[in-house]
Amino acid sequence: MGGVAPRPAVGAVVVQDGQIIGEGATEPRPGRHAEPIALSEAGEHAKGATLYCSLEPHAFQGVAPPCTAAIITAGISKVVSPLEDPNPSVSGNGFRQLKAAGIEVVREATDEQNTRAEFLIEGFHHHLKTRRPLVTLKLATSLDGKIATRTGESQWITNEGSRASVHAMRRQTDALITGIGTVIADKPRLTARDSDGNPTGRPLLRVIIDTHGRMPSDAPLINEPGEILWVVGQNVDATSLAPHVSILKSVLSDSKIDLAAVLDELGSRGLHNVMIEAGAGLAGAFVESGLVDKVAVFIAPKIIGGNEAPGPLAGLGISAINDALVMENITHTVIDGDILIEGFVSKSN
Repeated sequence: MGGVAPRPAVGAVVVQDGQIIGEGATEPRPGRHAEPIALSEAGEHAKGATLYCSLEPHAFQGVAPPCTAAIITAGISKVVSPLEDPNPSVSGNGFRQLKAAGIEVVREATDEQNTRAEFLIEGFHHHLKTRRPLVTLKLATSLDGKIATRTGESQWITNEGSRASVHAMRRQTDALITGIGTVIADKPRLTARDSDGNPTGRPLLRVIIDTHGRMPSDAPLINEPGEILWVVGQNVDATSLAPHVSILKSVLSDSKIDLAAVLDELGSRGLHNVMIEAGAGLAGAFVESGLVDKVAVFIAPKIIGGNEAPGPLAGLGISAINDALVMENITHTVIDGDILIEGFVSKSN
């Protein structure tokens, strides 16, 4: 995840006599899909073996040739795969081609296996339906819902384990979205890094929402690898700050960047997953615009208190409890005392 969009993230393993003899993960375009990589590693030993893959093998000639043809040619006897590909160009055709070739197809899987497989393609599936990426709002708060003290100090509310989890989430996303206020105040790098501070994974697209074009030329994120999409108001006279900084001039809605138009742009690039790491103003704007699909909240067992200590969401807010965003498919994870709560925004609100 986070490395192959607009392709779905897929993993494959070839097993012969209880031993793994080949494994692969889908590569970015124009590279290979997971199944041919695993079959190539298995070589002639693939004949009569079982292929496990996290998504139905694709069955048409695109940038890459059909995986079903490679599986049939390799002499695989059984394919175990839990999910039908939601892409209408596949959508069961892969399974049908394999069965027609005399290959046993097994779809049964445990609930946990199905959940893990669905997680890998949740952004891909969402993009197919909406032509926009799946938007995850990441928040980190104290137990009493504060993101900083009254003086603005926020580093660090959560612990090292939670921060490592955030970097893992960054690696699984295609773009990070933040606001110019965060860029100026926190000077973030907005990269996925390991425990030693070294970049890991594919360089991320960083999207900076900056209505009035205030991005400083010495912002640390500019010196990091990966493209930056600098989103400014349509009347702002902005000049690129570096070769990897592109400018998107956006129409304004109520004197602010049209966030839906930004997501349309990211969707047109074939991006599947984006994550918002922003201050209360931009986070609140995404929520009030109805543009958040998933929420990940890290809660630290600390109490900050105070009327002037900020919360994670600004804006007008709701007036009736019945209008609150409701989460579904909730999971929670304890990380060295912090609690990560994740869930999808209910579309039945």
